[in-house]
Amino acid sequence: MNRSVYFNLCEERLSVLCTRVELRGKLNILDFHLHSEDFYLGFLNLLYGYSLKNINAITQNVEGIDLVDIAGRLVLQVSSTATKAKIESALSKDLSGYLGHDFKFMSISKDAKHLRGQIYSNPYGLVFDSGRDIYDVQSILNDILHLDIVRQKKIFDFLSLELQPVTGLKLGETNLASVINIISQEDFVSSVGGNVAIAFNVDDKIELNGLDVSAEIIEDYKIYHHRISHIYSIFDTAGKNKSKSVLDSLRKTYGKLSLVHSGDQLFFEIVESVVRQVQASANYVEMPLEELELSVNILAVDAFLRCKIFKHPRGAQNAAA
Repeated sequence: MNRSVYFNLCEERLSVLCTRVELRGKLNILDFHLHSEDFYLGFLNLLYGYSLKNINAITQNVEGIDLVDIAGRLVLQVSSTATKAKIESALSKDLSGYLGHDFKFMSISKDAKHLRGQIYSNPYGLVFDSGRDIYDVQSILNDILHLDIVRQKKIFDFLSLELQPVTGLKLGETNLASVINIISQEDFVSSVGGNVAIAFNVDDKIELNGLDVSAEIIEDYKIYHHRISHIYSIFDTAGKNKSKSVLDSLRKTYGKLSLVHSGDQLFFEIVESVVRQVQASANYVEMPLEELELSVNILAVDAFLRCKIFKHPRGAQNAAA
């Protein structure tokens, strides 16, 4: 499911930025604090439809605010300090030139939940509702979680460009990535799959494991089981245990995730985990996310049919490779 992939990346990148701002601040390394102003300018404009600009690009040394949306009559302070005193300090500065503007506060490293709902001294009468106008990373992520998928994708693309991933340093090469690279070159549209005997009733296994939504994916992609078998046979000519290592990796991923997930959620978590493993591999040939997910879904369905993932019906043996 693309929604969870998009959200997971957003959560990862923003959480890492939040943590690094906090830690670097304690070390008195403040470059992230400065760059966060311009980052959140673009980010909040995209997320909420603002037209914020850095106040320093308009008027030098304006105290109390960092960003301003002139047309939207909105001013915003970006801060790594999340206290009532910090907000009141900003509101107490000479903001007479912004009477009638909305005031918003963005906490870039700390939870600001405790600041919402409080009463603040607001001498220049800016429009400020503490329950609505105080942002932090958690509140922003909650808004992203409930966006429609088109807007989630735009946020995903922005964060992909702006923030380096945790896995920015590629890991070693993996056989998993090699197989995905091969699968991605297959034409699954113009050609149809063939019938391959399965050593158990697929519907029985689907029912046993409580699969509903993912059952449709299995039904769509099971016809390519023989194509994956052919790819594995070619892959194995390059060395011993090539295909076995891929299947064992899928089985290990399933085993770990099955401790906390089941049913459809477990299937989708497996796919997302494999997507991340492939993306982190040094030999991964980058492709559009949708194409990568297609390849991983096909590989996961094949592993399902081989009984490498999910419980198989009572009495059934592993499907033939």
